Amino acid sequence: MNLSNAPTRAARRPRLLIVGCGDVGLRVLRLLAGRWRVYALSSTPARGAELRAAGATPLLGNLDDAASLARIAALAERVLHLAPPPPHGATDTRTAHLLRAFARADRVRRLVYASTSGVYGDCGGERIDETRALRPATDRARRRADAEARVRAWGRKAGVGVCVLRVPGIYALDRAGGDPRERLRRGTPLLRAEDDVYTNHIHADDLARACIAALCRAAPQRSYHVSDDRHRLVGDYYDAVADLCALPRLPRLSRAEAAERLTPQQMSFLGESRRLDNRRLKRELRVRLRYPCVEVALAPALPAPAALER
Repeated sequence: MNLSNAPTRAARRPRLLIVGCGDVGLRVLRLLAGRWRVYALSSTPARGAELRAAGATPLLGNLDDAASLARIAALAERVLHLAPPPPHGATDTRTAHLLRAFARADRVRRLVYASTSGVYGDCGGERIDETRALRPATDRARRRADAEARVRAWGRKAGVGVCVLRVPGIYALDRAGGDPRERLRRGTPLLRAEDDVYTNHIHADDLARACIAALCRAAPQRSYHVSDDRHRLVGDYYDAVADLCALPRLPRLSRAEAAERLTPQQMSFLGESRRLDNRRLKRELRVRLRYPCVEVALAPALPAPAALER
């Protein structure tokens, strides 16, 4: 190895700022290890060691405190915005603060924002692509739609290639709160078939790979559905997981019964039905899903067939 060239190669590594480096951000870091120079913005000082160990340079800043973001403006050419909006209201003030910080320097050339498929509202179970009009029905989704509008407007004004990833339910067996077996173990009821809604999912590892593909290949002002290949009713999805894992199927309720037993937030997820078309993800970003359905993700966790046991 020619050591005299090492600093030059290091200086030429792409620079990325991850805003909101939680579970998905850490998966992105693992995929980029040693190839990109990555900064990770966090509001928690205690996370510094974890982020360094994952290969990032930690930066302390709080999206609710615009003054704390002064250092980030000129750090990187690419930004991956994974941070959630504030918990209340219909606007995303955090994204507004972030974009205001970037406006202090002309460094960012591409920004990828991870939104939610909830911005579409209820689509009556229809199969939809990215041209579908946004009709968010909850403040949670309105905050995301607001963030989408903000990053798009900023990108057009600043000449930055902005793209939006619309993401459904994220799962992985090693993701806190994202293991589909958890609901089965809790016994949380589902809707009966005649009241059920379609659900969409993406494995956290496939989402991380889609984030990197978008950072490298996304068209400016373009949106993409980051969803796997299966469209199922919620009940059918959990029945499949239960049967594969030899767990009891969940009880079914009418919508009226569910409204009495489930929380308003749980019911809000059961009030919208849509099937996401992911062809743009595959065609334009060239993402090949490693987990096209939950059965593939569950396979490593299943017990060996009795005939193969020793």
